Amino acid sequence: MKTSQRRLARIAFYGHLWIGVLSTVLLLVIGVTGILLNHKESLGLMPEVENPAIDHVRNALPLSVIIDHSDTAILAELGAVPEMDRIDVRLRSGLAKVCYLDNANHEVTLDLSTGEILEVGERNDIFIEQLHSGEIFGDGWILLSDGAAVGLMALLVTGYWLWLFPRWRHRDKTESPR
Repeated sequence: MKTSQRRLARIAFYGHLWIGVLSTVLLLVIGVTGILLNHKESLGLMPEVENPAIDHVRNALPLSVIIDHSDTAILAELGAVPEMDRIDVRLRSGLAKVCYLDNANHEVTLDLSTGEILEVGERNDIFIEQLHSGEIFGDGWILLSDGAAVGLMALLVTGYWLWLFPRWRHRDKTESPR
């Protein structure tokens, strides 16, 4: 076997090993939180709100009214109105979910047509979503996630190399005349 082939195999082996070791924790976090997000409703991490089906879009209240109703409900619940994060409008179920940026990730769920408050509570899945996406760690996490993606690609390439290299070496030995 050529020395350059041995050197390349050794680099592939140790590269594969250390990329795998260094990315294990990150990949475990991404994997576990992904599974939790796939089952967040059945695990009770997200409140389930029932709303009878009617023609929600045609009868929907303006967003300003929905925000006013939501702010009134969150004020009654918390005694203050935290900064609003987003409004999630669910047309099929006729719901608007107003999410706030407080420590407990409170959410107010309203009927789109009437503005009736259907639920005020904490969203227990937000922390898991932020952990999974890396948002909880700030912008630097994006680069770390990119690094993990590059690491996975390197693991794929070096894994195939480590799997195929012994077969090629064996084939070269059996095909070469002695």
